[in-house]
Amino acid sequence: MKAIGYRNYGLPEVLHVCELDKPIPRADEILVEIHAAEATKADCELRSFQFAVKWFWLPLRLAMGIRRPRRPLLGGYFAGKVVQVGEQVERFQVGDEVFGSAGLRMGAYGEYACYPASYSIAAKPTNLSFEQAAAVPLGAFNALHFMRKAKIQPGARVLVNGAGGSIGSFAVQIAKGMGAEVTAVDIGIKEEMLRSIGADHFFDYTKEDFSSAGRTYDVVFDMVAGSSYSKCIGVLNSKGRYLMGNPRVSGMIRSLFTGWLTQKSVHFAFAGETLQELLDLKQMLEAGEIRPLLDRVYPPSQAAQAHRRVEAEERLGIVVLNMRQFSTP
Repeated sequence: MKAIGYRNYGLPEVLHVCELDKPIPRADEILVEIHAAEATKADCELRSFQFAVKWFWLPLRLAMGIRRPRRPLLGGYFAGKVVQVGEQVERFQVGDEVFGSAGLRMGAYGEYACYPASYSIAAKPTNLSFEQAAAVPLGAFNALHFMRKAKIQPGARVLVNGAGGSIGSFAVQIAKGMGAEVTAVDIGIKEEMLRSIGADHFFDYTKEDFSSAGRTYDVVFDMVAGSSYSKCIGVLNSKGRYLMGNPRVSGMIRSLFTGWLTQKSVHFAFAGETLQELLDLKQMLEAGEIRPLLDRVYPPSQAAQAHRRVEAEERLGIVVLNMRQFSTP
């Protein structure tokens, strides 16, 4: 089968089209014909091994490969079609259209991939294309996780810092669905997009500092790794909740003192990406309560361009690779 592989850590140009053996599912696995995969910020970080949050660099390096990557394929979130099932699999049948998470196994940058049937994989929403469905799991899993942690009540004032990314854009939509008044913070070119999905207020961080505007919030959801802990805590109401999507060690330590000295709370637990959460998201998608925002869809031969687009942080939505287009230049 054809795939987008990489043998060394480095710039986007290390990605290349290669030939690999088509995988064979074990008794508890399904073989998925991959139709689309999201090109994520995590894919870019793993490819280069340069991370915005530094504290997990060493354990990841040990797990993923010290000198070069142990796994030749990236791609953690996908949509596709089941083409073979192991003898112990009951939850899926050949022909099922599915979407979900590949976990640390990754591998969605290939024409085919095998995953345990127990993974967080579910039937593709009927109203989404494969490209749209592949753009859902990463952002929606994390957004749903944190918005539920926030315990948002109708009328709550929520600020999303880094609202224009895949996680932030779903957080805006989910918070609005919970009845919140949402303020989005991102670069100015994303304002129209964010207002179109429900943002009530917008700060262009290149021109304005949200912490100096005199507004306070019940919830601050922060997806910006280098943001100021003090500023985010400072704009919270007396019993507000601060959710760190990219926590630094210093922030995690300071959160202990925030909890001891004030009535404010800080949360930074990573999303579990459970099957039930994926089923909840599927229902929300089919009901039209949330939707993925696609920026561009690239053929596999342009994977390097897709990664550069993600890293530029100027995308207006989610970048996806169409894995059925290996013949497209």
